[in-house]
Parts: sequence; structure tokens; C-alpha cells
Amino acid sequence: MEDVGDQRPSYDSPTTPFRKIVLPAEETIQIPRPPAPGPSVPIRPPAGNPPAQQPPAHQPPAKQPPAQPPAQQVPARQVPVQSPPISPLSSTLPPIPELPRRGLGDIPIKVVYLVGAILGTVLAVVLIFMLFSGDVPANKKAAEQGVSVAPAPASAAPTASPTPTATESPVVLPPVPTSKAYPILSGTASVVTGIISDKNTGISYPRLAAPWKAKSFPPFSIAQRIGKVAIPHTVIASAMFPGDTPAKKPSKDADYRELAAQAARWAIRTQYPQGATLAWTASKKVPVGKGWTLGYKVTYTFNGKQQVAQAMVTVVEVGKTKPAMLLASIPETQKTHWRDINTLVEQVRPL
Repeated sequence: MEDVGDQRPSYDSPTTPFRKIVLPAEETIQIPRPPAPGPSVPIRPPAGNPPAQQPPAHQPPAKQPPAQPPAQQVPARQVPVQSPPISPLSSTLPPIPELPRRGLGDIPIKVVYLVGAILGTVLAVVLIFMLFSGDVPANKKAAEQGVSVAPAPASAAPTASPTPTATESPVVLPPVPTSKAYPILSGTASVVTGIISDKNTGISYPRLAAPWKAKSFPPFSIAQRIGKVAIPHTVIASAMFPGDTPAKKPSKDADYRELAAQAARWAIRTQYPQGATLAWTASKKVPVGKGWTLGYKVTYTFNGKQQVAQAMVTVVEVGKTKPAMLLASIPETQKTHWRDINTLVEQVRPL
């Protein structure tokens, strides 16, 4: 009896199912499975070929359904993927790099300018305070800063010692009146803008508006001036008594009147051309405290022309043996300001 499996139809019917073809063992192919996501690790082939599978000698045709999808391929054996070994963290941290040291060249230029400006401002304020602490009046309004004024030219000034005294002058004075009211001088009085408090001398007096300007004018402590520095001077100034210190502190009006006459003699010799003379116009006690005021008219020759000036001098007791002095001299060229002398006479005070 013939084997049924050896029987084949004489033709291939369209509905005939595909026959399962079994390849020999040598032709078996394994398709590797795509590797899983991760580090790429080559897949090693198996160590040896698997044993060949022998098909059965007699295999009856399998009954298959009319329409069977193609056989699915058997996935290849998965090879475990080994991750690379992770080295343990080092027990010691790397050293922290040392920050570079910054020098002067690394400082921003804006910072340098700012520091320089601050130091310059502080230095200027200190210098101004040191140089002009005695030249600035301490009143309610800010006094004008004093500046050094050059002395008058030698050609216009009479020869005098650096530190003249009232007793050295050869100027001869007329007798001083015991009492004489101060006359009202011509001109227009300047506006009083404040009070000059001269702490170096211990007196205060009016500060006048322009054209008067407060400046330093040795040997005076504070001076208000008009015009250039030249003889005859237009000046209102305060200083200590220019003569020698009295043997004892003055106590009577006659003592202060005598000291005022000596101060007027010193002013004639230092503030006017040589040969100037004076005539007394007033002699009175100071309005407050102890002291004396003398008014006088000065006659002198300047540039070949005879001229006159109005002047005053006041000595005030300030708690010391030597009194303080206020001097004012206004030549004929500035006679519109002669009335300012009346203002000074009435408002001079001890501090």
C-alpha cells in the first residue's frame, strides 16, 4: 500500500494551501532582535551551532485552514546587555582654585575718579578752613571768603617798618577834643547786609553791600574794601590796637581817648601819602561797652593835587589789656560812601 503522504495532486489548485517547507539544519538562519535603547553592545553569536533538527521520515500533510497567514519568525535569543562599570566617587574633592589677586590696575577708572574727587574736596575744605578761619565773619549770612591781597606798591606808600607802632610816628596831632558829636556826612549810606563778628579782635560791626567786599588785608584781621589796593586806601578794617600793649588795662574814658588818638596817628602814617595832616571832626564814647571813637578829616597831596578823606577810628575794651580797633578811611574819590562812616560809628559793638 502506497504512502498517502507521497501522493501529490496533479495540479496546483488556487485554493491549495502553502506547504510548510522545512529547511535542513545547515540552512537555519537566526535573525537577531533589535537591541534595546541604551549603550551599544555588540551581540555575540552563540558558542556553537545548535544540533540539527531532523525532519520526520514520514510526515503526513497537515490539515491547514483555507487561509493561514505566513508563519511568524521565532525571535532570536536575547543576549543580556551589561552596562559599563561605574567608578566610585573619589573620597577627596578636587582643590578649589585660588582666586587671582586684584591689583591697582584692576580697579575701575570710575571708582578711581570718585575717590579722587572726594579726597580733593575734603582737602580743599580743610585748607580753606585752616587758611581763612579768621577772615570769615560769623554772622547769619554767609560771609564772603577772604583772599590774600598784595601790599600797596612801594612807590605809592611811605616808608614804614614791618610792624609800626603808634609811638614811632613823627606825625604831630592837634589836641583831641574831650567831646564832640559826630556830624552827618554827605553821600548815601550803603545797605547793611549782615554783621561781621571778628572773633580775633572780639568786636562786631556792620557788613555793607556792594561795592564793598570783605577780604584779607594784613595787618588787619578782616577788611571791607572798594577798588584796588593803593594809597589812599578805601577800607573798613578791624584789628587789635596797633601800638604796644599798655602797661595796665585802661579803666577811664580818657585812657581810651588817648589810645584812639595813637591809633589815628598810626593810620595817618600808614594809609595816606607822606605829609598828610588831620583835623578832628568828632570825639565821643562808644555806644556800648568801654571805648572811644574819634572822627577826623585827612588832607593830603596825591598826583600833584590836594585831596581830602573822611575817616574814623574806634578802640573798644574786649576783656584784654590791649583793646580792639575799628578803622575806616574813605578818600575823596569815593565820597559818595562817606555816609557809611556814620553807620559804623553807631553800630560797632564788643562781642
